[in-house]
Amino acid sequence: MNSTSSETNGNSSNWGRNNLIVNLRGIVKNLSPSYFAMVMATGIVSIAADLFRMPLIAMSLFWLNVFAYLTLCVAFSLRFVFFRDEFLNDLFDHARGPGFFTTVAATCLLGAQFILLWDNYNIAVVLWFLGIILWLVITYTIFTTFTIKENKPPLQEGINGAWLLAVVSTQALAVLSARLSMHFEAHKLVINFFAFSMWLWGGMQYIWMISLIFYRYTFFKFSPNDLSPPYWINMGAMAISTLAGTLLIKNTPHAPFLLSTLAFLKGFTIFYWATGTWWIPMLIILAFWRHVYKRFPLTYDPLYWGAVFPLGMYTVCTYMLAESMELEFLYPVPKYFIYIALFAWTATFIGFVSNLVRKLLHRN
Repeated sequence: MNSTSSETNGNSSNWGRNNLIVNLRGIVKNLSPSYFAMVMATGIVSIAADLFRMPLIAMSLFWLNVFAYLTLCVAFSLRFVFFRDEFLNDLFDHARGPGFFTTVAATCLLGAQFILLWDNYNIAVVLWFLGIILWLVITYTIFTTFTIKENKPPLQEGINGAWLLAVVSTQALAVLSARLSMHFEAHKLVINFFAFSMWLWGGMQYIWMISLIFYRYTFFKFSPNDLSPPYWINMGAMAISTLAGTLLIKNTPHAPFLLSTLAFLKGFTIFYWATGTWWIPMLIILAFWRHVYKRFPLTYDPLYWGAVFPLGMYTVCTYMLAESMELEFLYPVPKYFIYIALFAWTATFIGFVSNLVRKLLHRN
């Protein structure tokens, strides 16, 4: 009897282990290319918490972000090795491919966290070089493929807010570069020039892409299913452009060429902030139309991290804009916006955990 009971328990244990392995393989196989947006969102909310003197939240999110970044690196590597067809299909897809730009932005934001929260410039430099390599590989792979592939989708199916992740990744490199230039005196001119160039190029990318997205918004049929969470990147791309601009303004004493462009820098930084601010009511109205008027179900989707990131970034960029240009009247905006960002992060994280547990325990 004891022998039979042990055998039954052993079989149950083996079945449970095999079931878990099958579920893990399924998670890796279907991993969204945009999942690094979780690191982006957690990183910027952590930085916002640090600005408003919430050290426990800031450090907890920092270490959670380190764990999430390493886990996603392993998961993406396993997907490339074992599910290469699915990986490459996503990379070359007009709608899903731009999601890979989250790897660049996440790498740079984690680098900024290492500087601000741990004062560790060595790891930040390693992440900066990694971010540059990823940016080069992903940028030229995706846009070359989109240009030369023979079968292309129509505009209304091929473009979405995720395309603006290309802008976010470019500006994330500008942000980390501007942060590093303050520490490496011998190379501050070169690094600031690189940051300024990336800031300008990110602005040019936004003008190209938002024109297509706005055209798609207003001249093609628009269903609730089309309004996916990455559309919040419309605002997030402007918010991170504002942040990069404020850091360059603060760096002007360290780079004479920046001083000569100070009026232009200040003008375009406010231009970016105003554009990002305009998007907030518009996106809230569209979200109300999607989930309340059209009753589109509000269930967890990894793409929602792409909606949390802009809220955290708007908090940080507005704070830095007020500080760099001495616009004290703006301080109340981030003071209250941080709680919206924290609420959105918490709600999305709860959805992520419950979804992960459900997928891991799913009986096959």
